[in-house]
Formats: sequence, structure tokens, C-alpha cells
Amino acid sequence: SQLENLQPEIKQLAERLRYEVSVRGKQVGWSEKVARLHFKKNLRRIVTELYVRDNCHPFKATLLAWVQIPMWVCVSLALRNCSVGATSSEVQEQFSSGGALWFPDLTAPDSTWILPVSLGLVNLLIVEV
Repeated sequence: SQLENLQPEIKQLAERLRYEVSVRGKQVGWSEKVARLHFKKNLRRIVTELYVRDNCHPFKATLLAWVQIPMWVCVSLALRNCSVGATSSEVQEQFSSGGALWFPDLTAPDSTWILPVSLGLVNLLIVEV
């Protein structure tokens, strides 16, 4: 991934920054604690600039899971509630007359395959983004 590709560059920049902070600290007379503080602050800034430059913040990798998992749970619960509630004749009647466009009957399989294919394409798009 892009994040792993940045690790050698980050390591090289960290070594260079450590040297520069060490030299500057000796010139100005910083204590080791102050020099470490400056090193961490500047390294954090450099790493953030690299993430922005390459558009690969670590949070983006987990964003998909944080969106997709709640969506999956909600859809699963909705489908379960529909299937469990579909035993009564009133719900069955609503499903048989509650469709739209090319699917007027929600109890019949989709013979055109438009919904399954479009759902698969949308999921693929989400994963690829």
C-alpha cells in the first residue's frame, strides 16, 4: 500500500531530522528533553505533509470498515425483520403490491437481474473507493 511505500522515506527523513535537531540543540544548548520534543513535533509535521502529498492517511484505510460494518448490520436487521414479519398475510400482501418500476411484486424474484447486478456493482465501487 501507499502507506508502506512511505516508510523508507519517513525513516530517512527521521534520521536526517534527528541529526539536524542534534546539531541545532548543541548550538542553542537544548537539553535532551527539549531536543526530543522538537524532534517529535517536527517529525509529526513531516509525516503529516507526506500523508497529504501522497493522499494516504492511515484513517482512510479504516474508513471503509467504519462505514460498511454499520451499513451491513442495518441491512441485515432490516432483511431479517422483513422476512420474519412476512409470515402474516397483511405483510405478504403489502410486499406483493409494494414494488415500483420494473419490480411491482417484491415477493417474486427479479427476472431482469437489475437489482442484484446493480447492488454488486455498488459494493464493488465502495470497495474500490
